[in-house]
Amino acid sequence: MHEDTERCIRAVQSKDARFDGWFFTAVLTTGIYCRPSCPAVPPKPQNMRFFPSAAAAQQAGFRACKRCRPDASPGSPEWNERADLVARAMRFIADGVVDRAGVAGLAAQLGYSVRQVERQLLAELGAGPLALARAQRAQTARLLIETTALPMGDVAFAAGFPSIRTFNDTVLEVFAMSPTELRRRAAAGREAAGRRPAGQCGTGVRAANEGRSPSLGVISLRLPFRLPMCPDNLFGHLVATAIPGVEEWRDGAYRRTLRLPHGPGVVSLRPGPEYIACQLALTDLRDLAMAISRCRRLLDLDADPVAVCDQLRQDAALAPLIDKAPGRRVPRTVDAAELAVRAVIGQQVSTAAARTHGARLAQRYGELVDDQAGGLTRLFPDVVALADAGESALAMPATRRQTVIALARAIASGAVDLGAGADWDLARSTLAAVPGIGPWTIELVAMRGLGDPDAFTAADLGVRQAAAGLGLPVSPAALIRRAEPWRPWRGYAVQYLWATSDHAINQLPAA
Repeated sequence: MHEDTERCIRAVQSKDARFDGWFFTAVLTTGIYCRPSCPAVPPKPQNMRFFPSAAAAQQAGFRACKRCRPDASPGSPEWNERADLVARAMRFIADGVVDRAGVAGLAAQLGYSVRQVERQLLAELGAGPLALARAQRAQTARLLIETTALPMGDVAFAAGFPSIRTFNDTVLEVFAMSPTELRRRAAAGREAAGRRPAGQCGTGVRAANEGRSPSLGVISLRLPFRLPMCPDNLFGHLVATAIPGVEEWRDGAYRRTLRLPHGPGVVSLRPGPEYIACQLALTDLRDLAMAISRCRRLLDLDADPVAVCDQLRQDAALAPLIDKAPGRRVPRTVDAAELAVRAVIGQQVSTAAARTHGARLAQRYGELVDDQAGGLTRLFPDVVALADAGESALAMPATRRQTVIALARAIASGAVDLGAGADWDLARSTLAAVPGIGPWTIELVAMRGLGDPDAFTAADLGVRQAAAGLGLPVSPAALIRRAEPWRPWRGYAVQYLWATSDHAINQLPAA
């Protein structure tokens, strides 16, 4: 979009927040870059330059605006809509692959050479993988600087910088302020607003029982999204299918445990009219960027609801549903492998039965977690642990036990790749090769686990009942043909079809 100059200028002049994250506006006269909705007086068109990413603007020598904080804008929905090399690379970078394995590791996971990956990213985003990862590190550093009391050295290494000098130079270059000045400015803003610091880390929380993982103090932050937002089905689905001990609804917030590279964590997500209030308790702050990325993916916060609604509304059968509750998101997951196992457990059983089976698995194979703020006790079992489990240990029908273990072994061995940047088509074909996994499970994993916005569970009972009520075809094959105009948003159409029932997945739980 950044190449459509006239459209970008109109978006900036109207301060249209729908385009935040789609592109970034650099101002030649001030040397700063902003989001389209920046509250400052719009610059003259001849002084505007447009970039597809914050990393590209930073690489061109522009620093982030202090008013609109473009580095904290919602992510581009393109990386959720597409499944090509660039989109997969962006999902991997957001998940921290470059920080953990370098550019060579990123290229290896994508199945391309380093040169090819860099060339593709530079051509489309104006920045290579290192610059994109650097921009993400800068954003993480700013978050830690402004919301915690950590020493700056700890902030530098937690954000992924190789040295304190690189950390200082990057923060100064990107934000035109030193780390100390950023913290002082944030503290002054909190005092003016009468608020306490959002997070006090570094104090350490001792594990309540032996074998439980300790965590640091809580970090509070805001997760932005594009309006409109309908939280009912999003949080309703997560809570209605929550596995006791792994997930819960407490004090108006959805809470769950997280499996992260450096240790488990706990997240609390509370819906709000303009942002999601997020609180993270982590074992190691190096996992912060990944935890934020996974929470955004869980709640589908980088979606473009206007584009989705505009297209689905063109179908007369869906238009009343869209107008009633625009902005429905797809409830996704923090771990696609977990979602795949849960989808198999939920085959042909009620939601309550699926929760019971999931709780038994977590109780037997899940790692203990200390949650002093609530009732969470376990991580969902790792696929390696399930792959080694005996069939007799799983209290469910024999065929489903066999499928769960076969799926876990396929994921653990790498035969099935459900990672953040997985190839959607390849994942579908490899899942289909696992005995006991059919089209319904595959499309559910694609929609909620992999994030494919066009995944369509045409054989789902709730979808077929809704289709019958709307006068649409009921047979899966006929419904797939009828849904062709909904592409590439059929996954969102499923949310509107599900919402025609009074099931608990469509209702925001009471606070």
